[in-house]
Amino acid sequence: MPRSACEPARGGSRMVVLSAVLLFLVTSLSGGQALAARGLPDFTDLVEENSSAVVNISTTQAATENARGLPFDERQLEQLPEFFQDFFGRRRAPGGRPQPQPEHSMGSGFIVSSDGYVLTNNHVVEGAEEIIVRLSDRRELPATLVGTDPRSDVAVLKIEDGDDLPVVRVGRSDDLQAGEWVLAIGSPFGFDYTVTAGIVSALGRSLPSENYVPFIQTDVAINPGNSGGPLFNLDGEVVGINSQIYTRSGGFMGVSFAIPIDDAMNVFRQIRDTGSVARGWLGVLIQEVNRDLAESFGLNRPRGALVAEVMDGSPAEDAGLQAGDIILEYEGDEIGLSSELPPMVGRTPVGGTARMKVIRAGERLNLDVVIGQLPEEGQSEPVEVGQSPESNAAPLGLVVEELPPKLQGTLGIRGGVMVVDVGRGPALDAGIRPKDVITEINRHQIDSIEDFRAAVQSLPDDSVVSVRVIRQGRATYLVMRP
Repeated sequence: MPRSACEPARGGSRMVVLSAVLLFLVTSLSGGQALAARGLPDFTDLVEENSSAVVNISTTQAATENARGLPFDERQLEQLPEFFQDFFGRRRAPGGRPQPQPEHSMGSGFIVSSDGYVLTNNHVVEGAEEIIVRLSDRRELPATLVGTDPRSDVAVLKIEDGDDLPVVRVGRSDDLQAGEWVLAIGSPFGFDYTVTAGIVSALGRSLPSENYVPFIQTDVAINPGNSGGPLFNLDGEVVGINSQIYTRSGGFMGVSFAIPIDDAMNVFRQIRDTGSVARGWLGVLIQEVNRDLAESFGLNRPRGALVAEVMDGSPAEDAGLQAGDIILEYEGDEIGLSSELPPMVGRTPVGGTARMKVIRAGERLNLDVVIGQLPEEGQSEPVEVGQSPESNAAPLGLVVEELPPKLQGTLGIRGGVMVVDVGRGPALDAGIRPKDVITEINRHQIDSIEDFRAAVQSLPDDSVVSVRVIRQGRATYLVMRP
C-alpha cells in the first residue's frame, strides 16, 4: 500500500519525542548521580588540617636469642617491599642460624599538646629501649615514656625538646553514634600517613582482654602499624585511638576497635599529673543476664548485671550488695548488658559515692556505695577441689558431698556441697560439672547436704531455677530446668 506524504513526518515526530525523553532521562540520571556524589563526605580538608599532628612511632628493643614481638609475621613480611622485609626480618649469619638482633616495632600516635605530649598504644612501646617519633615534615625526634596503662592499652610519650608542635583537636567520644563517618590516619605496614575511612559499626563493645574500656567498633581499615593512631570524626576531632582488630589472617577483615577518646584523655591526665592511673572499684564478679536467668529472677526481659560474687572487704560488701542481686541502674544510667557496668565504675572517682538500683528477690532497692580503688593486676592460681571418700546420692542426676572445712577456708566460702558426679539429667544440661561447689539453688542458701535435699524437693515443676556454683574459685550462676 502506498504511503501518504505525511506519514514520514509523523514518524520523524515520534523520533524527536523519543530522543527528548531519552535526553531527559540521561540528564536526570546524571544529575542524580551528581547529587549522590555531592552527598558523600570529602576528607581532603580534614586530612590536610590534621596530618601534621599525626606521628609515626618506631621503637628498638634489646636483642634476644629467640626474638619475640616482631611487628609482622612471616606471611605479612612477604607483603612488604624488600627494604621493609630487610628492616623487620631477621638476618642470618653464614650457615643459616639466626643471629640475635635488636627488635624493631612500628606504630602510630598523635600530639595532644604543643609542648610534645603524644598518645599511642601501650603495646606499641612496651619494652622499648629507644623511641623515635617522626613528624610529617620528616623530622625524627627522640621521645621518653611518661607512663602507661596496660588495662586501657594507652601510653603517654613526651617528645624531648618539644616546642610549639602541631596538635589535634580532641572531641567527645560520648557523642558518637552508630553509622557516623570516621577516618583514620596512621602507618599500616610502615606506609606513613595512610588515610582510611568508614563508619562507626557499634559502640560500647567489651573485649575479653579488657573489661574497663567500652571500645568503638568501626569498619575502618586498620592494619599492623595503625595501632595508636587517631580516629577522627567529620569535624576533624579525635574521637578514639585505633587499638585492635579482629582477624583470622593477620590483616584487616572489616572489624576494628578504637579506645574512646574520653577514656584515653582521662588516662592521659592522670599519668601526666600523678604518674599513675586510679580506677573505681566495686568488688563484685558479674555475669550476663540471659533469657533463662531473667525468667528465673523474675525479670520481664534480659537486662542488668547479675552479681555472682561479692568480694570480702569490698565496697560492694560494705554497701550491702549480695550475690544474686541484679544491678539495673548505676548513677541513673540503665544497664542493658553486664559489660556496661565496669567502665561506669572505672570512671567514677575513687572515694566518690554512687547510687545503684538493684532487684533482690523481686524487690527493687536503692543502694549507695563508696567506690574504692581498683587493685593492681595480679596472678591467681585456680583452686583445685578434691573429693572426700564418702558421697551422698542426690536427685537431678547429681552426686554431691559435704564440702570439707579445709576446702571452705581455701575457697573462702561458707557451706556449700561439692559435686562428685553428674549423670544424665537437668544438672548436666545446665552445665554443672564434677568439682563444682553448689552454694545456692533457686535463691536458697546451701550449707549442707540437708539444705541441698530440701531445696531440690521444693523446686517448682516446669520452671527455670538459678543455681550458684563456685568453679575454680570463681562464682557463676547457671540455669536449670528440673
